[in-house]
Amino acid sequence: MENQEKQWMTVIKPKTGWFDIDIKGLFRYKDLIMLFVKRNFTSLYKQTILGPLWAIIQPFLTTVIFSVIFGNIAGLNDTGTPNLVFYMSANITWAYFSSCLVSTSNTFISNSAIMGKVYFPRLVMPISTVLTQLISFAIQFVFFMCFWVFYLVQGEFTPSWGYMALTPLIIIQMAMLGLGFGVIVSALTTKYRDLAMLVSFGVQLWMYATPVAYSSDIVIEKLGSTWGQVYMLNPMTPVIETMRYAYLGVGSFNLMYYLISWAITLVVLFFGIILFSRVEKTFMDTV
Repeated sequence: MENQEKQWMTVIKPKTGWFDIDIKGLFRYKDLIMLFVKRNFTSLYKQTILGPLWAIIQPFLTTVIFSVIFGNIAGLNDTGTPNLVFYMSANITWAYFSSCLVSTSNTFISNSAIMGKVYFPRLVMPISTVLTQLISFAIQFVFFMCFWVFYLVQGEFTPSWGYMALTPLIIIQMAMLGLGFGVIVSALTTKYRDLAMLVSFGVQLWMYATPVAYSSDIVIEKLGSTWGQVYMLNPMTPVIETMRYAYLGVGSFNLMYYLISWAITLVVLFFGIILFSRVEKTFMDTV
């Protein structure tokens, strides 16, 4: 019997270059990604009484608090729309981005036991985390749409119907931006554990620098045109503004700032993946 050449399905070899990223491997391991998504979502609500209802309760309570404090007491909602949908539209949007960032920032540390024993493309972990958070966002978005339809029927606002088609782009951008910043932090925390302590605090500060609790028109009016332009360079500001403009018809949609936001997102994601791929080679020695 003649020896036949073996056809190997997977070839594991060391990475040498900065751009040596196995993108094709991610597609081959798509089943593993879905298994991690199932595991993450199950463990997130395991041994809880309310289960996935917490995905609704948390943003709803946050929205109520924002409505009372920032909307009624501080009067930061000057758009004329109901406080509930005004703040909920921003809260669920920000919650998805921030949860992607915070969850992926612990990729190396929380999964070091698995990564040290089994081979698979390491980007599988943060990608599965982003997809897991997408399930929670979908639940929250459906909950938001219930209130949105209720106030829409009452004529409380007029949506910008055409801009609602940007919703998939908004979701994809938030996922990419959260993934980019998350993998950057995860790569750095393998050596500098202090960053893990600062992530949650930094995200909270970032939220107040984003028009979640207020309208961006108020900030731009107070800061002036120059600093107002700097404020709009926050990549999440055009995202929140586009969401509100599309579904509530308040504020404005600025194409230039939205494209700048996308450019920042792509740069952050590209840099994050490059840094992640470099650190993954030696992280077991430092984690």
